[in-house]
Amino acid sequence: MRSNRLDIYRRLEHTRGSRLLVYVTGDRQGLETRIHPEVLDYFTHHLDRIGDVDKISLFLYTRGGDTLASWSIANLIRQFCKSFEVIILSKCHSGGTLISLAADTILMTKQATLGPIDPSVQGPLNPGVPGAPPHVKVPVSVEAINAYLTFAREALGDGSKLDEIVKQLSQQVHPLVLGDAYRARSQIRMLARKLLARQITDEKQVERILEFLCSESGSHDYTINRREARDDLGLKIEKPDDTLYGLIKSLYDDIAHELELTTPYNPNLLLGTNQTTTYALRRALVESVEGGTHVFISEGALNRQMIQAQPALVQEAIADQRTFEGWRHEPA
Repeated sequence: MRSNRLDIYRRLEHTRGSRLLVYVTGDRQGLETRIHPEVLDYFTHHLDRIGDVDKISLFLYTRGGDTLASWSIANLIRQFCKSFEVIILSKCHSGGTLISLAADTILMTKQATLGPIDPSVQGPLNPGVPGAPPHVKVPVSVEAINAYLTFAREALGDGSKLDEIVKQLSQQVHPLVLGDAYRARSQIRMLARKLLARQITDEKQVERILEFLCSESGSHDYTINRREARDDLGLKIEKPDDTLYGLIKSLYDDIAHELELTTPYNPNLLLGTNQTTTYALRRALVESVEGGTHVFISEGALNRQMIQAQPALVQEAIADQRTFEGWRHEPA
């Protein structure tokens, strides 16, 4: 809990000569959370209490999320400080990498990883998943569409049948989703170029970074370690010494324990031998010394039930009655 981390926060602030913000979106299996525009108000709360300062350090752990939310978070933090650094112990992918591009320096441990920033389009018009409920949709990868069309052009040579290829694609993916994908591809490059301006001034190097992060990495799951980020991409990477690493690792371990990041969500385990139980699951947080904690929580009750699956078959099922899901503030 936060009370266990306050001493670490103060020691980190003293060591880095900065004020510390912590943002963690959980990747606990079954309870994943993502960077979302709703956190902007919470970041503002913490930054107002920090005030205008020389330097802000953002401890960031995330698998990504909304592109424009990531852009807005990075720009919001920069309004409150002259110097901005991102501290990465482990995962800082997709939208998290986009935020990191806005930093003057990126502090990375040996196990820290960045990732490609190629976006995926998600919305009600996306293709459905066969056999899944109607609301379950397939994210449409912007670069996957681009790679498919590039492959089609190269395979066809003269491109005489490209119109038919595009027509077939639009029958599988709604045309408005394809339009959003094209817009998102242009937008992510524009946003990343603007954010990189403080780190990299050489235009050719900026273009090389964008090409790699947006397409040449080959897969959205590709991970970029500290050496590759520094030597191949040319980002301004800092390596922590043993003392600083110990502080960062202790901070992460405490948060990982609180959010149970390494424990898959399993209703059966929560119920145990009981027929019913209540739960309160902490899934993401924004935190600082001055501003307290904003935590995303899911609360509800689990009940074992017997359902008639078929005329002659009765099966046990677990009903999840969610009573609350959202952010709560725990004052400093």
